[in-house]
Amino acid sequence: MQNRYVGDIGDFGKLGLLRQLQLTDMSIGVNWYLIPNENHNSDGRYVGYLKQESYRNYDPFLYEALKKIVFNKQRSINTLQSQQLLQATFYSDELDFSNTLPSERIRLRSHWHTRALDLLSKSEIVFVDPDNGLLTPSANGTKKANKYVSVNEIIDYYEKGSTVIYYQHKARRPDDFYLKQHRNLQLLPQLKEAKGLLLKFTTTSHRYYGFIIQPKHFECIHKAVDKMLETSWADHFCLL
Repeated sequence: MQNRYVGDIGDFGKLGLLRQLQLTDMSIGVNWYLIPNENHNSDGRYVGYLKQESYRNYDPFLYEALKKIVFNKQRSINTLQSQQLLQATFYSDELDFSNTLPSERIRLRSHWHTRALDLLSKSEIVFVDPDNGLLTPSANGTKKANKYVSVNEIIDYYEKGSTVIYYQHKARRPDDFYLKQHRNLQLLPQLKEAKGLLLKFTTTSHRYYGFIIQPKHFECIHKAVDKMLETSWADHFCLL
């Protein structure tokens, strides 16, 4: 996550999903995986939906709050958290790998993750929001590794008793690639008891939300997702 993304169409869908899960009364923790703003592309520009009144119908309170943030040029995690859109515990420490050596990145990330784990460990649902999704071999150990969540980090949250939902950006690969990637997570010994769902956001820049669900949470979460897909949110989401 980068501050410049706050309020874009992806944010609208992501927060819409979390607000639906909030209706279960399960406690939610959010690790934004916040990194410094980049300037090499125009990501975060998809805010045209805020000029289309039809989007208000999905979640009027969310729509108006994001519209205010974007139009007032207050796009930041701090502003987003202050709007009380979610009753959640937030971890918003920045993970900055600029001007670091590989050995320093390991240490920085370990301390950063430990703090997040301590803060969010009592949350029944932990949502992790990296820029790109699951860590790839090509990014591991590089300065761009802060744009990903590692499998071990997901496992750590799960072993603390949390259901984990991770963000996955869609690159130039078919849905089956990401579905297989998600299922392979569930084959890991530490996650063999976990239940899984993969939800796709189908509007503008496509993305996925992978659910690694504690068995005791599965019925409640599955019902919440099904109920969401019975509403107008089905215009934007589908289960794979």
